[in-house]
Amino acid sequence: MNEPLPGALYLVATPIGNLGDLSSRAAAILSGVDFVAAEDTRVTAKLLSHLGVSKPMMTYHRHNLTEAGEKLQKRLQSGESCALVTDAGTPGISDPGEDAARLCAENGIKVVSVPGACAAVSALSVSALPTKRFCFEGFLSSERSKRLASLRALAGETRTIVFYEAPHRLAKTLSDMKEVFGGDRKISLCRELTKLNEEVIRTDLEEAAARFEKEEPRGEFVLVVSGAPEAEDSWEDTDIPGHFEFYLSRGLSQSDAMKAVAKDRHVAKSEIYRALKIKEQ
Repeated sequence: MNEPLPGALYLVATPIGNLGDLSSRAAAILSGVDFVAAEDTRVTAKLLSHLGVSKPMMTYHRHNLTEAGEKLQKRLQSGESCALVTDAGTPGISDPGEDAARLCAENGIKVVSVPGACAAVSALSVSALPTKRFCFEGFLSSERSKRLASLRALAGETRTIVFYEAPHRLAKTLSDMKEVFGGDRKISLCRELTKLNEEVIRTDLEEAAARFEKEEPRGEFVLVVSGAPEAEDSWEDTDIPGHFEFYLSRGLSQSDAMKAVAKDRHVAKSEIYRALKIKEQ
């Protein structure tokens, strides 16, 4: 059913480069809603023109979330239907659509997904890196100290990691990734996906950082980085402190790590506390 429901918010995925990727359902929803909430109305006007559609539009972006969110909520509660779109891709994925969905959900307004293009998933699928388990980090901070802190928190992550990055920050980000993750970590740099100059560079962080120290990046990038090697599931040859560190490295809290060590070794938890020289609580 492609007829928009009264008072519903539709999160409509739009093409990330190739207009042919807009689904027939998305086109029908954009044609049928009462108004469109857009990250940039100039960008969305071009898409609507391509469809031969003219719709009232309002801006909804990270700089006007409160004011625009209130207007959006009131119009939806009055019975109007709305298609929310980002400049490219799926609304709510690393953009303000997340706030709109939460606002509507909190106020009993129906939120409907109209799926389609997503740069993160598209990049992951062509990366040739493991896709069974992955995590999405979006854009890292432009401040180096915060960026490094985020990367250090991910250093032990064993899942494939997906990032977005702008061309003017790419070289610095790759350098920081090499410093934190190590130069031998695999990476696929996916540039201008679905566009004429689409390119996927499959290499490691050492070579990627060196390349973009010399070469000026062009276009938006999705970075798909292989996860850290899985820790061996064997602790038999370690002492209690080593066994404890093994579980901490896998993300367990101190308390849970102690419980796991005690269970593995079939000893009382008090023995683990003594070996670690930690006062039992």
